[in-house]
Amino acid sequence: MAKKDVDPQFQDPNYEPVVNESDNTPFASVLANRMKRRTLMKGGVGAALVGLMGGAALTIGGPDDRRGKGNGRAHLDARLGFAAVGVSTLNRVVVPEGYTAQTFVPWGTPLTGGLPDFLDDGSNTGADHESQVGMHHDGMHFFPIDLKAGGQDSSEGLLVMNHEYINQEALHPAGATYVNGARPDDEVRKEIAAHGVSVIHIKRDSDGEWQVVHGSDYNRRITGGTEMDIRGPLRGFSKLYTKFSSDGTRTRGTLNNCSMGPTPWGTYLTAEENWHGYFANRDQQRPKEQIRHGVGGASRYDWELAESGADEYVRFNASASGASSLDDYRNEPNTFGYMVEIDPFAPESKPQKRTALGRFGHEGVIFAPVREGEPVVCYSGDDSRFEYIYKFVSAQPYYPDTADGRLLDEGALYVARFNDDGTGDWLPLSLEDADFVARMNAALAAGRVGNIPFEAPFSSQADLLLNTRLAADIAGATPMDRPEWGAVDPASGKVYFTLTNNSRRSPDDTNAANPQGPNPNGHIINWREQGNKHDATRFTWDIFVFAGEPGTETVVDGEAVVTLDESNHFNSPDGLWFDYQGKLWIQTDGSDAPPYQNNMMLAANPRTRDIRRFFVGPVGCEVTGVVTTPDCRTMFVNIQHPDGHWPDADSARPRDATVIVTKDDGGVIGS
Repeated sequence: MAKKDVDPQFQDPNYEPVVNESDNTPFASVLANRMKRRTLMKGGVGAALVGLMGGAALTIGGPDDRRGKGNGRAHLDARLGFAAVGVSTLNRVVVPEGYTAQTFVPWGTPLTGGLPDFLDDGSNTGADHESQVGMHHDGMHFFPIDLKAGGQDSSEGLLVMNHEYINQEALHPAGATYVNGARPDDEVRKEIAAHGVSVIHIKRDSDGEWQVVHGSDYNRRITGGTEMDIRGPLRGFSKLYTKFSSDGTRTRGTLNNCSMGPTPWGTYLTAEENWHGYFANRDQQRPKEQIRHGVGGASRYDWELAESGADEYVRFNASASGASSLDDYRNEPNTFGYMVEIDPFAPESKPQKRTALGRFGHEGVIFAPVREGEPVVCYSGDDSRFEYIYKFVSAQPYYPDTADGRLLDEGALYVARFNDDGTGDWLPLSLEDADFVARMNAALAAGRVGNIPFEAPFSSQADLLLNTRLAADIAGATPMDRPEWGAVDPASGKVYFTLTNNSRRSPDDTNAANPQGPNPNGHIINWREQGNKHDATRFTWDIFVFAGEPGTETVVDGEAVVTLDESNHFNSPDGLWFDYQGKLWIQTDGSDAPPYQNNMMLAANPRTRDIRRFFVGPVGCEVTGVVTTPDCRTMFVNIQHPDGHWPDADSARPRDATVIVTKDDGGVIGS
């Protein structure tokens, strides 16, 4: 996230080059007359969708669905009951009349250990920051404190949030510094500590105000230096051997954590997105598992240049400097790019990297509703231009009394192909699939996949998963316009994904699911799995809404199903979440120029496509991460990288923070 579609001259910390040059063009042609000025249309799909609209009803709807005992759809009410707010250029949060917004747990909030206070001059040490809430808040989830007992407490719980990246200018007294080309160790330690995840025990006090429960054993920081286990097919694989872990079973840290996904068994999966930029490989030749992800000769923050040369910092140098991988960190990048499972209720537990879900730029993960005795299914987008959408189906069935993260260690990984007739296929990424093997052999004969040399087959399924992006290229997946957050409609079972934007797609490189070239504003796509079974291998898809200026239309079968106006125009949809009432919340991370102004959050009724602007953030921010308490009466929204002196005008530094939104009458948010 974090404005990755800007020109590299702005030196965005999350800027990344296009690394998918596989020439995947699954469609011979695109839909005629699909785009006019201020009008975007997708036709010919509506009729194809009719046959699947009558699928079996899903017993899903509330937080207790994690037990596979859904409480049905009767209580869901996705109708919107607020007056939309206008766009804003103010350096404050704007919410509808009748609502109140207040900031909570900003970057640097004391959390663990000696509870070191935040110092506004940037002089907190690395050790301080390991005990403070991290920087650049992102995806998050609220876990009721009685979750493990099957409860839905809305007055106390664990707020778990990601910290995607950092602002070095704000983090240090005078930004990042160098001494004879080396970085001071404590600056590097502090930057690593500012990344990762915070687990924050919170509770409403007698006045109804939310407070951090200081001294709670649940409070925890997971950082870029926390030791973690490798799980799944890549555990023990030779390409994960390092000086730190000679058997490829351990690593240190999780980085660039963007979105997340709560599991059906009450744990938290955090996504490693643009991890590639943290490593430097200055070798003349780099392996394909680094080339395809964009690992280059310089790193984002120069952690490998720490003055002490300590092992915990030099590991970000991915060059082959030793006699073998056991003597250096050439394989360290191979231990990143996964979904990482954290149990917030077990503070002594070690995070687990779940490699069966693939290695790529995970934006997040979203689980389909679980049914007892059936596989667990989850979806993940690879947030980069021309990358893909993936699905994982567990090999073992779900049983609520025994389910845990081991369900994610064995199963089938698929990648999506969106056909131009409104149908789609899930393509297996498996050496046991004859079609995939045939395509791999064709790539071998050509000697390349796009611009990447391909001179030897994948040696094992572990090798394939290490190179998930390359395997998806070979399979023939549809290159998408930055697939980011996903969400599953608790009423219909449809899956929704944001496609944030793609300024680099040319007019002659479009496809039916990504029909704009270039695509500066993005759109939201959805699909229904065949037979309403999320483990199906076919689906039908449609475009829910095109983002854009007022007057932009989304047209299906000749009819405008959405026309954006002053109450709901937006660009660059990013965050996406269905609340427990069935409302769809859409967050943006795009242009803050007219007519859009500050980034925002909108609410949508997925059945009527009624979309209204609910929340506008302060100047320069991204609005990212949203969740409510189970009763839907308290909403938490994250604000990342505000530009101005927000939330405290008297502070020398802008601070990322969570915003608590409540309805003045105590009612349900958005209703």
